[in-house]
Amino acid sequence: MRLKEFSYFIVVLFTLPVFSQFSLKGTITDETGLPIIDAEVYIRELELLKTTTSSGNYSFESIPKGTYSLVIFSYEYDVLEKKLVLENDLSLNLALEKLQVEALSEVVLTQKREVVFALKQLKKVEGTAIYAGKKTEVILLEGITGNLAANNPRQIYSQVVGLNIYDNGDAGLQLNIGGRGLDPNRTANFNTRQNGYDISADVLGYPESYYTPPAEALEEIQVIRGAASLQYGTQFGGLVNFKFKEPETTKKIAWVSRQTVGSYNLKTSFNSLSGTLGKFSYYTYFNYKQGSGFRPNSDYTSRNYFAHLGYQFSDKTKISLETTFLNYLAQQPGGLTDAQFILDPTFSNRDRNWFDVDWKLYSLRLEHQFSSKTDFSINIFGLDASRKALGFRTNRVSQVDTNEARELLVDCFQNWGAEARMLTRYKIGGKPAALLLGSKIYRTDNNQQQGAGSANSNADFTFATAQFPDFERQSQFNFPNSNLAFFGENIFNITPKLTVTPGFRLEHIKTESEGTYRVINRDNADNVIRNEEIADDRIFDRTFLLLGVGATYKANPSVEFYGNFSQNYRSVTFSDIRVVNPSFQVDTNIEDEDGFTADIGMRGRFKNIFSYDVSAFGLLYDNRLGEILKKATRTTAAGEEVETGSLVRFRGNIGTAFIYGLESFANWSVKETFFANNDKLKLNLFTNLALTKSEYTTSQRTNVAGNEVEFIPVINLKTGINFGYNNLLGGIQYTYLSEQFTDATNALQDINDNQRGIEGTIPGYDILDFSLSYVYKQWKLEAGINNVLDHSYFTRRATGYPGPGIIPSEPRTFYTTLQFKI
Repeated sequence: MRLKEFSYFIVVLFTLPVFSQFSLKGTITDETGLPIIDAEVYIRELELLKTTTSSGNYSFESIPKGTYSLVIFSYEYDVLEKKLVLENDLSLNLALEKLQVEALSEVVLTQKREVVFALKQLKKVEGTAIYAGKKTEVILLEGITGNLAANNPRQIYSQVVGLNIYDNGDAGLQLNIGGRGLDPNRTANFNTRQNGYDISADVLGYPESYYTPPAEALEEIQVIRGAASLQYGTQFGGLVNFKFKEPETTKKIAWVSRQTVGSYNLKTSFNSLSGTLGKFSYYTYFNYKQGSGFRPNSDYTSRNYFAHLGYQFSDKTKISLETTFLNYLAQQPGGLTDAQFILDPTFSNRDRNWFDVDWKLYSLRLEHQFSSKTDFSINIFGLDASRKALGFRTNRVSQVDTNEARELLVDCFQNWGAEARMLTRYKIGGKPAALLLGSKIYRTDNNQQQGAGSANSNADFTFATAQFPDFERQSQFNFPNSNLAFFGENIFNITPKLTVTPGFRLEHIKTESEGTYRVINRDNADNVIRNEEIADDRIFDRTFLLLGVGATYKANPSVEFYGNFSQNYRSVTFSDIRVVNPSFQVDTNIEDEDGFTADIGMRGRFKNIFSYDVSAFGLLYDNRLGEILKKATRTTAAGEEVETGSLVRFRGNIGTAFIYGLESFANWSVKETFFANNDKLKLNLFTNLALTKSEYTTSQRTNVAGNEVEFIPVINLKTGINFGYNNLLGGIQYTYLSEQFTDATNALQDINDNQRGIEGTIPGYDILDFSLSYVYKQWKLEAGINNVLDHSYFTRRATGYPGPGIIPSEPRTFYTTLQFKI
């Protein structure tokens, strides 16, 4: 879009007339008149949610004339629902009744909150963010029964439609999720955040997430698809935001301790402290994990510390500081060929491969309410981190380790950023509206080195270049990237039922590469005939505008239609290009990819019995990055590229791909249908089904046009039953994914392959999981079985670490957690 058109768009956005408005405010207290902090006040028809301040106050602005249902919920109090008619500004004070002690049940409290608020989608406006017209899903961790200690993504994300998940078997140290044809590897195609700030290695240059917050510390996980790019970046996948638990508001000290043991020497310890002292609040935890894995050479240990410190200057101003430290060391058993996997999926012929991650995150956030109409927030954040990979790797996966020099890759990430947002509510033509404007600055100074490591077997992450000067894969690069973005969205209430939300994002990205790589050629007798260092300094500068629009139509208080369209963009990174991999090559002329995402759907509920979200989507990739199988090449002394004869996966711009499908989620409360008066019972069925098709419509590569896009199972099903009585909760979940390709040439699985394991399909697989939990006073016991039927399967063919080759998934495993809470 031309800048002239962009300026017209901004003028329209800023010249909207402002009119008077109705407000609803008041105080929520207990029966003795004491204020209740953090009570949730919800206007059901408008899907607006507020929480009370330290004085018990709540306030809604820009509410149109009408009749509404006001619902108030707070733990340890009975739910209050009140009908009201709003014809002018109204002050309404309400008192909640204390629940009887015998009624205090984890099942009851969790179920009441879910039934009353149906918090399966984000509200149109929350804080300084707009979610109107977007496909949003919220995972409430308090209602999940599953292996939280091991961050089991199959159970945690069971109700998020269409996700494709890599199983790692490492107690959840890394999260690998994708969807709609996006590579799940380290969630690199989502903008990954915690409490609203970035946590990946480098949003521009290396958007992989080596750190995943423990589920035991989270209140909810927000997944936003479609037009999320307008507020959170340019990526196709959308946003995954981990929201931590809030500090305990009614106690000075609250302690939670969770100790877990499980199969293959799994041991985890999670301990948190939380509380509020006057205007100061805090939440902090320490999480330790260790295990041996189900394959030899799979030991791992992890230490994770987090602290949140908050200070409430007034009801309008709050500041918070957060720090996160993570360090883990894992031994990697390597990948398998198809023949090895079929013979024995627990086999490993790598005992010298190691992986080390050190992650430090910092955040300073200021939130201020200029008035009842205008909210402001600024988040300043930084990362100081490293990842180190060491081992023997070759594209001949079946080759036994030669015990020579190992390959060592060391990446150091240092970046900082600041994101400011302002949201104001006003009226246009007598109808309420909301405007969000924001900006983000982001700078990185990363470096990457690749070369010879020691010939030892321990986790020695020091380079041994002097000992092995002719090691074939050597490089050293700096990547000083920078990014400046401006974004905005505006909610227009065209009618009381129809809402339209246009938005924009103006991006400037500068990617730089400064460094050298070494070319080493040998003759047929394996003598070095060339050992040359080559400089490779490049600058890639681009500025572009992305536009999008979302719309919702509220047919009635229980049914909503929504749709959105958003342009997307994903930049190519020099760090991806320059790492030399024996089973993987990258096109030196690789370019950025762009396209769009569109959703249209219907969501709602029938009473408290049935809730659903059904949608269709389309996603266009132009210049899509993909992989094909081809002969490897090397550079001769004369500078010519010649084939080596070995087969590699070749990554580059494959062509134009179109992906489309249906995504549906339904939740039926059997309890509310047949046993509505039994508050101690919980019984519901859920089904999560995605049907996806894809095609490369055009391609400059041979044997690609007309093929299916990789990482897309046609059928992606998760279904199950959640049940409970009083303080007993349980869940049974079934997962099925059909066959999926792993490269653009649609290479089929070769069960006789005894060399590589890097090409071929991922066969369809199904898994059954079972979990239980029981609460008694301050104690909670959890237990479960994952992969109950002990199926042998895999979800990934790795081209590099932790492979190359097939990475088998875990067989049947058990876990038990004991929690103590005061």
